[in-house]
This record gives sequence, structure tokens and C-alpha cells, in this order.
Amino acid sequence: MSHAGRLKTTLVGAIVAAIAMAGTDANTQSNALPNPYHLVDNWAQLPAGVMWGGVISVDPDAKGNIWVFHRSDPPVLKFDSSGKVVTRFGDGMFVQPHGMTIDREGNVWVTDAQGKDGKGHQVLKFSPEGKVLMTLGKAGVAGEGPDTFSGPSDVVVAASGDVFVTDGHVANSNGRVVKFSKDGKFIKAWGKKGSGPGEFDIPHSIAMDSRGRLLVADRSNNRIQIFDQEGRFLDQWKQFGRPSGVFIDRNDTMYVVDSQSNSAQNPGFTRGIRIGSAKDGKVTAFIPDTTPDADKNNNAGAEGIAADAQGNIYAGEVTGMALKKYAKR
Repeated sequence: MSHAGRLKTTLVGAIVAAIAMAGTDANTQSNALPNPYHLVDNWAQLPAGVMWGGVISVDPDAKGNIWVFHRSDPPVLKFDSSGKVVTRFGDGMFVQPHGMTIDREGNVWVTDAQGKDGKGHQVLKFSPEGKVLMTLGKAGVAGEGPDTFSGPSDVVVAASGDVFVTDGHVANSNGRVVKFSKDGKFIKAWGKKGSGPGEFDIPHSIAMDSRGRLLVADRSNNRIQIFDQEGRFLDQWKQFGRPSGVFIDRNDTMYVVDSQSNSAQNPGFTRGIRIGSAKDGKVTAFIPDTTPDADKNNNAGAEGIAADAQGNIYAGEVTGMALKKYAKR
């Protein structure tokens, strides 16, 4: 090899090593950020006869109530600010409760990510009292068409009323985002299985920032992808870990929960809740997962995440079957 060739090879190697080292440093810094929160013990008060299932999704409404979607009956619970259940519904309606959002009118949107016995693979819109107002998808039918889903994982509703659903939680499915009009008419879909821009490997959660951008937790690709509402890829962020859930408040504070990072998948990151900005992607705080031997488990700690207007954080644990509240110190 010529001197010039050896020099080029050495330079490329140095650049690659520098990038790898920078990435490692960034991960370490993210894991070591301050934790300005403390756990509020026994906030959620379940009624007699109700037991937690896996708590998969949490969302606040405009009145300060906290809605929870979990894998036991009744699956939909509304807590007031004191932690008392004031509304509950949905018994026997779901195969695998998954995503949830509360729209601007207070309606409750949820997704059923599996199918069995003529149920599942649907998105349902409820009134705040539990009346079914709309369904998307065909009950119990898995598919990737304009009127079917293959494991819808989450849903978000724009100010215009347009509905966006992350789909693809069934094995071997193509990950995609599906857009509907406010009256449930299919508009478009984008995405396929892969790791490139606009491709997905289990899109697990979706949120919208103040600019109307869509931020998708592309979990198995260890990143958040950012799109406009027409599906144009804008950016990707990996500094929030391996995201299971993402929530953005009205001030563009971003809460991302990582329930799967370990030494085998997404090494360099530890599990927990990262708090940062949806404006520039900067991570500023970290609540570490305290699950014993979390590194040995495929899924531990929280998956669902939300925050109220006061900045209190609510984390839903599937494996631990718990809802946890964190307040600022």
C-alpha cells in the first residue's frame, strides 16, 4: 500500500474511533444526568376488587385527571389529582391494551395491539364516559391495508382532528404510521421494515410537539424518528435510549422511557426515564430504573409515560404491574 493509502486508512480509522468514543461519552453523560425527582409512594388508589395488570399507557386530560390503560378489567381508569379512580370502563373489550391518547375534547383513544376471538387489531375512540364513538380497523383481523392493522401500538390526534396510528407490533409486520381524517377516512401510510430513514422496527409510541411534528419511538432501532404530518422524514435522535414510550407536554418538554436497553441491545445506555427538549433534542435529566437485575430481563421498568401540567411524571410498568408518580424534589 502506498504512503498516501496508509495515511488515508489511518485517518479514516481515527475518525471512526473518535465518533465511537464521542457516542460512548454521550451515552455515559445521558446515564449520569441529575435526577431532580422523587417517588411519591402510594399515589394511585385502586377501588376494592380492582387489581393492576400491566400498565402500558398513561395520559393526562385538560382538567388535571390522569387516564391509565392497563391489562386487567376495567382496562380504562381515570384518576383525579388526588389519585382516586373516578371513571372506569372497557371490561372485556380488549385482547392486549396498548397505546392511549386524550384529544382536545377529552375523548379517549386507545389501541388493541393483538387479535383473538374476533377482537383486537383496532383503534377505538371513547367519550369521557366510555361510549364508543369510532372504531378504526377490523375487529380481530390482522392486515396492513387502509382499513386493517397489524398490531396498532399507539395513537395521537392533531389539532386539525387528523389521527395518526403507529402500527406493526405483530411479529414480521412492516412498521408504519397510518394517517386518517377526523371522521376516520384513510389518508395515507408510510414506513416499512428496516433501519433507514422512514423505516421502522417496532414503532412503539407516537407523540406530537407544538409545531405539529410527529415523534415516533422506533424502539428496536434505538431511536426516535421525526416526521412532518405528510410523512416526510426530518431527523432522528438516539440520545434518548431505546424508547418504549414518548410524551411531549405543552412546553415541548419531552419525556422518554427506556425499558429495554441492556448490554446486549443498545449497549452504553441504562434503562430509565430521560427528560429533555423536543425543540433541540437535548437531554437534561434522568430517572434511573431501579428494577433488580434489570440487565438480565428483556423488558423491565416503565413503558408508558406522561406528565401533568405541574411537571409530575406518571410511569406505567407492564412487567411490574404498577403506576408510579414522580414529583420534583
